[in-house]
Amino acid sequence: MTHNQTAPAPLNQVTATPAAEPQEANAHFRGKLAFEVDPADVANAITAGTVDFTIVDCRSTGNYTKTHLPGAVSLPWADITEETAAGLPPGLLVTYCWGPSCNAATKGAERLSRYGRQVKEMIGGLEYWVREGHPTEGRRPVVRGEEKPLDWGLVA
Repeated sequence: MTHNQTAPAPLNQVTATPAAEPQEANAHFRGKLAFEVDPADVANAITAGTVDFTIVDCRSTGNYTKTHLPGAVSLPWADITEETAAGLPPGLLVTYCWGPSCNAATKGAERLSRYGRQVKEMIGGLEYWVREGHPTEGRRPVVRGEEKPLDWGLVA
């Protein structure tokens, strides 16, 4: 390219920024998996009976009472202290909240890790748990195969 020539405009925003080298990309994605888990993986562990972690619902107690993941314990993020973190079962903790528009699971994970606990956040939260057809427990349980869009918002 000569001094007066300009670089061609990118064809689209997907390729406008070059992709990382494979080794760098692998480190990035492996790193993300150290912090996140998805509803399908949690559901598969529950179904297979291989749950070796504790599920922590970081929403308010009232929301937990309405519906929650099977076996989850209620610990609203604002109530997490060194003492409440130590009172949870040993091992990995998996936090969740309502969904992508809620960051209670992130706040809970931050506090739990601050107090020395290993933690991952379930991306998508309860919203995507229900959308994927997984059952819930509580006063208003969602039964697999019988969920409706109304259940995604869990109103009424």
